[in-house]
Amino acid sequence: MEKTIKPSAETLGWKQSFLWLALAVVCFHLAYTSLKFPLAGLFIIGYAWGLVQITNQPSVRRAFYFGLTTAYLCYAPQLFFMWRIFGPLALVLCLVLAFWVGLFAAIICGGQRRWGKAKAAWLIPVVWTGIEYFRSELYFLKFSWLNIGYALPISTFGMYGGGFIIFAIVTVLLNYRPWVSALVLRKITLAGIIFTLFLLGLLAALLLPTLASTRASGPKPLSIVGVQLEFPPEHILPKMLGLALAKNPEAQIFVLSEYTLEGGVPDALKNWCRDHSRYLVVGGKDVITNEVYYNTAFVIGTNGEVVFQQVKSVPIQFFHDGLPAPKQAVWSSPWGRIGICICYDLSYTRVTDELIKQGAQLLIVPTMDVEYWGRHQHELHARVAPVRAAEYDVPIFRLASSGISQAVARNGEVMAQTRFSGNGDFLAARFYLPKRGTLPTDRYIAPVCVGITTVTLASLLLIHFKERRAVKKLGAE
Repeated sequence: MEKTIKPSAETLGWKQSFLWLALAVVCFHLAYTSLKFPLAGLFIIGYAWGLVQITNQPSVRRAFYFGLTTAYLCYAPQLFFMWRIFGPLALVLCLVLAFWVGLFAAIICGGQRRWGKAKAAWLIPVVWTGIEYFRSELYFLKFSWLNIGYALPISTFGMYGGGFIIFAIVTVLLNYRPWVSALVLRKITLAGIIFTLFLLGLLAALLLPTLASTRASGPKPLSIVGVQLEFPPEHILPKMLGLALAKNPEAQIFVLSEYTLEGGVPDALKNWCRDHSRYLVVGGKDVITNEVYYNTAFVIGTNGEVVFQQVKSVPIQFFHDGLPAPKQAVWSSPWGRIGICICYDLSYTRVTDELIKQGAQLLIVPTMDVEYWGRHQHELHARVAPVRAAEYDVPIFRLASSGISQAVARNGEVMAQTRFSGNGDFLAARFYLPKRGTLPTDRYIAPVCVGITTVTLASLLLIHFKERRAVKKLGAE
């Protein structure tokens, strides 16, 4: 991987490298400025631009460290709330997260040095997507927050497809300058025409707003109300549900957050559902022993019995968060098929994809976001539901313990949300369920990118190993 670079290729000096690093870091933080300024997400293009430039280093090792440093300066300030949760371990976790961007920079630098910039250019969007999908979905410390898809959603292609498109645009602009020059100088050439059509297609996918689906919706609207409570005493729950019902008498399903209950469903809640002929989704524990349990969302029917329950699929690492779900299923409700995932499960496409494959027409998400973790943590978590709704073309009702709870339309528009921390706030929404959801394009592309990235990395390491072995053999002779 340390093969002498071709004389025609230009590499960055220290000053230029730090300037591109600074651009990438500044643009990343601007892109994640606030939920109130969604157009700020366009700054993520500057982050991708700076990161691709940083890969042009005289050595793979230097590219890795520049990528690692860039990512750490991006991730650590955004995840400062993790210090309150994990203490000094948070610094290590941010370093682990940044490692993957360093690996991206090293692979691209190695490919450019081995095969030349032009030939290796196609690897940039592929390797980025492969690494982002792997670190978000596949290995033990998986963590999908702060992905490009959450800063600038591109619903048709999915959250990983969004990163692919952005890096593809940057790659074209940086590596195919003759086509760019032909476009700027208005020279009518075949290359210019091809480039223009390609770029317009990518920009249209990037900038056009998500269009609401024209598929027919279910005939019966569904009214849902959630009550935002954090570790409430059990005896006040029927009273709070009564207040929510008085304000929303048409509501058919009521939702309480993850870990509302310390155990199973008490008789008081079963009686409330039976007396008022309402359904209730509430988070609690399906206890196996004193220390072993399933983090569970229970659905209590109008007959006062538990008619459905779903266990959390991916318990949070380093937390006492129960055992993982042995299976996933959807609730066949009177209004259609409803998927239930718990809190952090919504961050994993592999979890929510399964519910959509089973025909989910709506997702209900009981969530625990502790107030102590701070506003910024709640705002980062609130980026997930709109992206998921737009990807699948299904509405989402996400009820958090202390904000920010959201009712999201199927095109990703937030119809209603609660404040932070908002103890006792109500969230009400009315949905028409679509016939079914769909998976975005990237669910088929991202695993392929993981495979290509793995093969590329293995090839570079093997070539590097063989060259070092050959050098040692010559030295021995």
